[in-house]
Amino acid sequence: MTKEKIPVIAIIGPTAVGKTEFSLSLAKELNAEVISVDSRQVYRYLDVGTDKVSREVRREIIHHLIDIADPDEIYSAADFAQDADGAARRIIARGRAPLLIGGTPFYYRALSGMLSEDLPKDEAVRAQLAAEIEERGLAALHDELLEIDPESGAKIHQNDPVRTMRALEIFRITGKTASWWYREQRKMESPYDIFYIGLTRLRANLYQNIERRVKEQFASGYPEEVKWLLDNGYSPSLPALQGFGYRELVDYLAGRCTFLEAIEGDIRSTKAFSRRQTTWFKHFEPAVWFDFDEISKAEALRRAVPLCLAHLNGEHAA
Repeated sequence: MTKEKIPVIAIIGPTAVGKTEFSLSLAKELNAEVISVDSRQVYRYLDVGTDKVSREVRREIIHHLIDIADPDEIYSAADFAQDADGAARRIIARGRAPLLIGGTPFYYRALSGMLSEDLPKDEAVRAQLAAEIEERGLAALHDELLEIDPESGAKIHQNDPVRTMRALEIFRITGKTASWWYREQRKMESPYDIFYIGLTRLRANLYQNIERRVKEQFASGYPEEVKWLLDNGYSPSLPALQGFGYRELVDYLAGRCTFLEAIEGDIRSTKAFSRRQTTWFKHFEPAVWFDFDEISKAEALRRAVPLCLAHLNGEHAA
């Protein structure tokens, strides 16, 4: 007998489309608590650069999986799936609705059962790999991955330290490649039935939002945030500091680029990321999409609420 899945709502879309503001309004309508699906907001002290909602907002609407790891901890998609599952079950036990919000597609895949279960982990191996990145550089480790596991190496971007280290960790522990494990192990059965609310807008308008937001971040303590992290011993080679914006500011503080070049680099990388998000999220279903260039956020909310309530009540709105 197939176990009935738990209905959950998620808000997806590219960065700077307006997910956060929309999620807060929707959370109030659904009596929901937010589960952040953001691979950078899990880290403490990364506040300005990751656009976290304020503590005042978090007191009004409870948010989960923000500020749960130090910048020098390795936090994987599998870690997220476990933590998000625990948060969702606690929220439901209190009679409220879990509302997933964030722009990390790989995290959604993990929660949806798209990762092989019980992939091995070893903190000592992770620490060794982190040390090797600092000593040898990320490019050297990615080259090593390409040699031992060409399939995974081709799929993982050369500037992605988290997934590069994870693939190498699996190989070093088991003697088999990550791609082998993903093929051979049975997939997890997700306990959740996720209904996606997708948000979009014209690329030109999205780019304007990105440019405005990055400039506001750089004028609102972003450089000081990165300097504080470096001054307190957090290595610039850590995965948490390898993301766009942080890496450009590390270069600026080291004198390798100008302040303007750091801003332009962050904007360029953020735009590229938004394009990848748009491509990834197109394949998420069931989903209902709202174009913020066509309708107001208030109208999108008016249409979304009954769809979400129907799904949460098991009526399969989509």
